[in-house]
Amino acid sequence: MSQAIPAAPRLRIALTADPYLPVPPRLYGGIERVIDFLARALVERGHTVTLFAHPESTTGGDLVAYGAPPHFGRRQRLQELWQLGSGLWRRRRQFDLVHSFGRLAALLPVLPLRRLAKIQSYQRAEIPWPSVAKATRLAGHSLRFTACAAHLFGTPPVGRWQAIFNGVDLNPFPFVGEVAAEAPLVFLGRIEAIKGVHHAIDIASASGRPLVIAGNRVEGEADRYFQRQIEPHLDDERVRYIGPVDDRRKAQLLGSAGALLMPIEWEEPFGIVMAEAMACGTPVIGFARGSVPEVVRDGINGFQCSDVDGAVAAVARLAEIDRGAVRQDCVERFSAAAIVDRYEALYFDLCRPPSQPQGPHRP
Repeated sequence: MSQAIPAAPRLRIALTADPYLPVPPRLYGGIERVIDFLARALVERGHTVTLFAHPESTTGGDLVAYGAPPHFGRRQRLQELWQLGSGLWRRRRQFDLVHSFGRLAALLPVLPLRRLAKIQSYQRAEIPWPSVAKATRLAGHSLRFTACAAHLFGTPPVGRWQAIFNGVDLNPFPFVGEVAAEAPLVFLGRIEAIKGVHHAIDIASASGRPLVIAGNRVEGEADRYFQRQIEPHLDDERVRYIGPVDDRRKAQLLGSAGALLMPIEWEEPFGIVMAEAMACGTPVIGFARGSVPEVVRDGINGFQCSDVDGAVAAVARLAEIDRGAVRQDCVERFSAAAIVDRYEALYFDLCRPPSQPQGPHRP
């Protein structure tokens, strides 16, 4: 007679987000989208979820609203840290695990509580290693760290780390199996120099393909960059700028594209737009910096290159890419279900009593 497999334990989970944007966001806000699908999926799987976030957030669990607009300045930042930290402390007995997508400093009140599991997730290029070291000394085995790509931490000098990619809810991004041979190339992101919009224009021009640029303009030097290096090329035919787009227009834009261009000039932490394009079956052509080497698989879901000439050569090879394989790779590595599986496995591993053997480590 076969032995029944015990059901996985249900956990009481606190998720924390910086209070700058609602969860989910109205337009842009990459990590807020990840937190949203994570919270909803965890509730669907039977866990109890409390989300600490912007007051206009919506979630499948309970919402604890906080924030001190306009969020800038020492007083506002300290007030927000106190709001979140004190909120976690008051509810500490209500949680099995606290998963922070916000500032590590907000965990300070609960770091010494070694029976309370804690995860700090990073989405940025600069890891505050002195703070990580102090937090590790306070929390010991009860604290783990994740980053949205392995390049962010490399060989970590302190703490227990693993990479868990950011991902995408596939539902708003239907698969498009075929596009026209001369389908436009697309750039989607903030309009600033480090994102390489000027390179995208050069790539499209040299390839003889139209280019659609979508994204928000940023005040200051970034807007001067737009006026000097982008605006003179706009003709509403070969190069078009359509401004910010909501999810519906984003899906239409990415699904109809020959490729998404990521000619970045910085170490992009992840770039969720790559996963969104791949969800539609659209390959990515990106400069091999930041997360691009971890996300883009040459000849499978796009091409890595080192400069404009390499990207132009990649555009000429787009017919080699199977858009169905691009979508499947996204399902396996970047879908919401795949990302939630990895976080949930980490939760169970971290919350396992010390007497139980640890499961296999997933890098």
